[in-house]
Amino acid sequence: MPMNEPFHEERFQVRYQETDQMGVVHHSQYAVWFEVGRIGLIDRLGLSYGELEKKGMLLPVVDLRCRYVASARFGDEVGIRTQVDEIRGPKLTFAYEVVRVGDKQRLSHGKTIHLWVDGNMKPFDFERKQPDIARCLRRFARSSEKGE
Repeated sequence: MPMNEPFHEERFQVRYQETDQMGVVHHSQYAVWFEVGRIGLIDRLGLSYGELEKKGMLLPVVDLRCRYVASARFGDEVGIRTQVDEIRGPKLTFAYEVVRVGDKQRLSHGKTIHLWVDGNMKPFDFERKQPDIARCLRRFARSSEKGE
């Protein structure tokens, strides 16, 4: 099922080095693309990964899932659509969809699960500690998560 609004989209052309010998984007690139989407969404909110880290708020990936649907190839323009799937205590989940821009073909979809941790790698309740930032992130949360 395609992703519904609201989502943030980053677009770019597939680079040659992202493809394998068969001319298809290598599966490992999708994890990198998910990160591009996640950083882009956070930047769009006026936040900065770097600034969050300087404040002692780290967000390591603890789980990554990706389902491959169709192939992307060198030169294709792709869109990485990213939204917040869940915010719960120290857990933050992002959902992703990769589409070929020209024909809107869905290429993959997936999720990453992160834990908010401090500089000592101890989880903390992000919603309680940073309610303003949690509110910002909810702007890109699935409608059902916002109580609508």
